[in-house]
Amino acid sequence: MSKFNNKTVVITGGNSGMGLSTAQHFLAEGAEVFITGRSADKLKQAAGHLGNDPKLKTVLSDISDIKTLDTLVKAISDSGKKVDVLFLNAGIALFAPIEHTTEEAYDAMFNTNVKGLFFTLQKLIPHLADGASVVLNSSVVSNGAMANAGAYAATKAAVTSIGRVAANELSAKNIRVNVVSPGPIDTPIFDKSGLPDDVKAGFRTTLETAVPVGRLGRAEEVARAVVYLSSPEASFITGADLLVDGGIGLRR
Repeated sequence: MSKFNNKTVVITGGNSGMGLSTAQHFLAEGAEVFITGRSADKLKQAAGHLGNDPKLKTVLSDISDIKTLDTLVKAISDSGKKVDVLFLNAGIALFAPIEHTTEEAYDAMFNTNVKGLFFTLQKLIPHLADGASVVLNSSVVSNGAMANAGAYAATKAAVTSIGRVAANELSAKNIRVNVVSPGPIDTPIFDKSGLPDDVKAGFRTTLETAVPVGRLGRAEEVARAVVYLSSPEASFITGADLLVDGGIGLRR
């Protein structure tokens, strides 16, 4: 029997990258999976990528717009299920030096990465099952000093802090909360970074060189970490920050 048979998993930003790979892993383990995204077309593509699995539910919801969270809450409530695993994954990354970071870019990242994550968690706490697992997607840059990542790193530091406080507060409800902090992962986020193409290519090469294992990470490597943290094998782990970074944190 698969570990997550008859379990309900919710993944924000599950239509691409780490979220999509995590959805695939949980479906393979027998879970019913809800994924959110802010594009109906991309959600449809994601469902196709996942073989239009009948255990997959897609929910159009942009976590940067708090009002749309009600759509997610209603979808879960209407299912009649409690949430066993919540992966707060949705996020954006825009890179620029502090002196060139625009207010629009700053607000976009904080609205999605911090405010959206915080209130998604708040609204779903009443829908979490006894013994549920919550995993927040932060980043290795949250404790570093990576150039061009001032605003982004600040959002991820906030995510890590929210995770620690939530682990403390929700322990009384028998809910575990952990953080996963990826290093540079080869996902579509590179194409949405806001950097010019020539700079983007150089940035990618720089990251590959900086990682001790000599390559970028893969989305499925983060997915496996999330599945582990949500599994019975991690039943005594809460408040942890698991680095999935190829060792780049050693060189911060």
